[in-house]
Amino acid sequence: MTVDYIVVGVGLAGISFCEQLRKHDKSFVVFDNSSQQSSIVAGGLYNPVVLKRFTPVWKSDEQLQKALPMYHGIEENLKVKLDYKIPVYRKFTSLEEQNNWFAASDNPLLSRYLSLNIIKNNNKAIEAPFGYGEVLHTGRINVKQLVEAYKEDLKEKGMLFNNVFNHDDLEVKEGGIQYETVKAKHIVFAEGYGLARNPFFNQLPLMATKGELLVIHAPDLEIDYVLKSSVFLIPLGKDMYIVGATYEWSDKTNTVTNKAKEELLSKLEKVISCSYNVVNQVAGIRPTVIDRRPLVGVHPKHKNLFVLNGLGTRGVMIAPYVAEQLFNFIEHGKPLEKDIDITRF
Repeated sequence: MTVDYIVVGVGLAGISFCEQLRKHDKSFVVFDNSSQQSSIVAGGLYNPVVLKRFTPVWKSDEQLQKALPMYHGIEENLKVKLDYKIPVYRKFTSLEEQNNWFAASDNPLLSRYLSLNIIKNNNKAIEAPFGYGEVLHTGRINVKQLVEAYKEDLKEKGMLFNNVFNHDDLEVKEGGIQYETVKAKHIVFAEGYGLARNPFFNQLPLMATKGELLVIHAPDLEIDYVLKSSVFLIPLGKDMYIVGATYEWSDKTNTVTNKAKEELLSKLEKVISCSYNVVNQVAGIRPTVIDRRPLVGVHPKHKNLFVLNGLGTRGVMIAPYVAEQLFNFIEHGKPLEKDIDITRF
């Protein structure tokens, strides 16, 4: 089999790159090496504001302009619902935080995203005497549904290989590469934290941050917005909510832990006062980078090996933006932004 591209990994990075290939009529196959689960456990929010400090997310306007049409296109193509428009409410803990919010809304990069109306809390299950600030133009992508539907579509078209990708079996030749029975011009590694085992790119400074989420059932909570306090509360419908997320730097497993559960529940108890049941807990490794920018680029020696990685905690927004940059770099020789180019290391 001969194709233009092999893509390794079918999380947010891999899917976003596949969408570029589909859009430009390039032939490709995908290896789902399942080396990481960060896409599967992602809360899926797209939110252009760093809510801890009320600062703009890097390139948020540009990212959303690329991301939302891409998800809409996948919805139409695969006949699935992925994009749920939902406001994000930031709970204020003091008058000072309210003032900081108003000061931040003067920033031209934030003015269209920060509502100037303070929303009063009238929910008996939540203690919020200082009210909420509302972030506009936000929503949630159902990432689990996206990954499952995308894989199913690739499988039906005979474009998905489920076996583990063995880097040692990759033959790099002058005009292309060969892996098992597949010949290709280029290969793109979008493996998430699996990159740590990739001999071609494992020298890159990819750090692992383990994240855990809970799903709770809370019939008396009754919120139809995302609540950001000491934890995120994300409504899923039918009285189910995601509670997240933890940040753990030393544990590199996808195994759920009691420690994370206790941490999330102790924070949750300070936010809500109604009863709830924990119905699920999931864990995954986020591929993060010390400067909080993605890792995109070409191998220094093998000019048909590429990497698309390091999306961190905002993969939903960032993946389509950097996937397009990588495609234009490979196909049209357009330079990558310095912020994301692996040559910075």
